[in-house]
Amino acid sequence: MPTSSSGVTTPPPASAGHTPKAGALLVVGFVLLSLNTRVAFGQIGPLAPVAHFSSGAVTVLGLLPPLCMGLFAPLAPLVRRRLGEERGLLWASVVLVAGAIVRTIGMPGLYVGTVVVSLAIAIVNVLVPVLVRARFPHRHVGTMMGVYALSMGVGSAIVAAMVAPVAQASGGSWQLAIGLAVVPAVLAAVGIAPQARARRPRPTTGGTDAAAPRRHVARTGLAWSLTAFFGIQTLAFYTALAWLPSVLIASGTSRTAAGVCQAVLILGVAAGGFIAPVLAARRPDQRPHILGTVLVSAVGFTGLLLAPTGPSALWAAVLGIGLGAGQSLPGVLYARRGTDHEHVAALSTMAQTCGFLIAATGPALAAVLHGATGSWTVPLATVIAALLLGGALSMRAGHDPQRGCS
Repeated sequence: MPTSSSGVTTPPPASAGHTPKAGALLVVGFVLLSLNTRVAFGQIGPLAPVAHFSSGAVTVLGLLPPLCMGLFAPLAPLVRRRLGEERGLLWASVVLVAGAIVRTIGMPGLYVGTVVVSLAIAIVNVLVPVLVRARFPHRHVGTMMGVYALSMGVGSAIVAAMVAPVAQASGGSWQLAIGLAVVPAVLAAVGIAPQARARRPRPTTGGTDAAAPRRHVARTGLAWSLTAFFGIQTLAFYTALAWLPSVLIASGTSRTAAGVCQAVLILGVAAGGFIAPVLAARRPDQRPHILGTVLVSAVGFTGLLLAPTGPSALWAAVLGIGLGAGQSLPGVLYARRGTDHEHVAALSTMAQTCGFLIAATGPALAAVLHGATGSWTVPLATVIAALLLGGALSMRAGHDPQRGCS
């Protein structure tokens, strides 16, 4: 068995299950959980014009998810050590259901429920790469991270396309539209429950300082490069998620067409999120994939900047593919650069803690720049510049020179 730098013996990656049935149940639970990780956050953009949410409300609701996920991500290692990956994910699923229900209880409930949902998804975001590394063969890591991103995008796209029509059909009741997220959340809890019953928490290492792996990775250029890639890509993702419909409506696009483009964006996220990790996992060096992700994202924003009244659905699709790749590729990078389960968890926790805090500034900064200039030109140009800077800072994340291109 391999041994980590701290002297802790760690098992090699396990198979998806000891029997075909166990493997199938694991995949089903994994997919159902994945469907939920962006559903709640994709509802606000298309719903805002119909529900007449204020610009301030949209800004806060766009700011809360990345901010809270950054603040709550450090809790994930504690949950993992206490419960194990499977039970930790079940706990997160139950919290997700509770948050989805609370979001339907008026505007205060929408804010509070978004914080609760963000707590659950922060745990899921950190534990999923560790679960994939632990439960699936190494050759399937890219595929499973792709399935995770694809399911995430499909679930979010379906709900995003439904919220505005449901709100309009119900006489403007945004609560009913928001409540759509409860259904997949319940399915996720049901789907992951068999894994929680079948598995036991991994024993903790006696006398080991739990914060040591995080302190160690914080001193490495690799971890900061991963953080830069994840943080700036996620900043761009949440900015687009919050403001794409408003950008298009300001350019003369109808509300219905803007809602469709939001769904196209999220479908693009699903496609890019699936393709990128599958391709990246086949190569020892992921730097070309990082560069491609950054450039495709920048092209999508550039299209919206220069020709927003043109093929807006095309720009939304291109943007979605780039941003989707930027959301799923880090999972492969954590798994490939990490030396063992603890190292993977530490890399994932640091990148998501710092990265989500970086991302939280995106929607708010876009709103401030739009308010100051009266147009979306400066906000879009700022995001493009951030993406290009992030690309330059992220190259080391695709190749750890101390370990080769493993």
